[in-house]
Amino acid sequence: MRWPPPPDWPNAALSRQVLAAPHRWHIQETGAGPTMLMLHGAGGSTHSMRGLMAELRESYHIVALDLPGQGFTQLGARHRCGLNPMAEDIKALCDQEDWHPDIIIGHSAGCALALRLSQLMLSPRGQPLRIAGINPALDTFDGIAGVLFPALAKMLAAIPFSASLFSATAASPARIKALIRGTGSELDAEGLDLYRRLVADRDHVDATLLMMSQWSLTQLSRALPEIASQVLFLAGGKDGAVPAKVSHEAAKRMRDARVIDLPRLGHLAHEEAPKEVVAHIRDFLET
Repeated sequence: MRWPPPPDWPNAALSRQVLAAPHRWHIQETGAGPTMLMLHGAGGSTHSMRGLMAELRESYHIVALDLPGQGFTQLGARHRCGLNPMAEDIKALCDQEDWHPDIIIGHSAGCALALRLSQLMLSPRGQPLRIAGINPALDTFDGIAGVLFPALAKMLAAIPFSASLFSATAASPARIKALIRGTGSELDAEGLDLYRRLVADRDHVDATLLMMSQWSLTQLSRALPEIASQVLFLAGGKDGAVPAKVSHEAAKRMRDARVIDLPRLGHLAHEEAPKEVVAHIRDFLET
């Protein structure tokens, strides 16, 4: 999406652009206190964290960013959209800007990034980062889908105009409503329109396809038992994208991870019920 964000974009007044090679990052920064890094999932943007930011900005220094090529971050290298390169580039951004997170909140694929970053960074006190993951995408597709879906994403990312075609056909209000409903979440009209605007942007869709085509959880999955961070997973019972069992199975393999089920909520739980999600995160951080 073209810089700068329009005035009606959530928290547009907080937006700024930061060049940290190889990308031009869209950053929203607010609040005071321990630093909390917020990472959205594939196909999202900082807008998805707006409710959490409003609830937490009085207690924390919040840094939210758009992933490379998504939202208003300008992609600088098409080959750096996989899990490891993206985590390395986010760490380099944090080092450049002198941000030292205590906590990372990650949604879906953003939680995988948070866990990878916990292997690369320590808190300002030299301790492991604390991680709160909302419907963490920590599992690969099963069976033949595990072969076909990444291959399809790679094919689409390589075909000229595929992102434009998807944007043109999927960005109608009715299609967006159906796509969001498929995640098990119910958003209000504003929330639906924000996703419509993202999907209507060819560059955003192109970067999301690149991320899907380059994503691999194999290394991170093997490393889960070694992660020293305190971890909270919030699992939506209605999640149509990442079943709650993924959180429970991952937590069983980790040193210090626990799961709270959110039976009424879907994949976008933090947008549906930000106050409820924040209440669980505060309890986790205060224990």
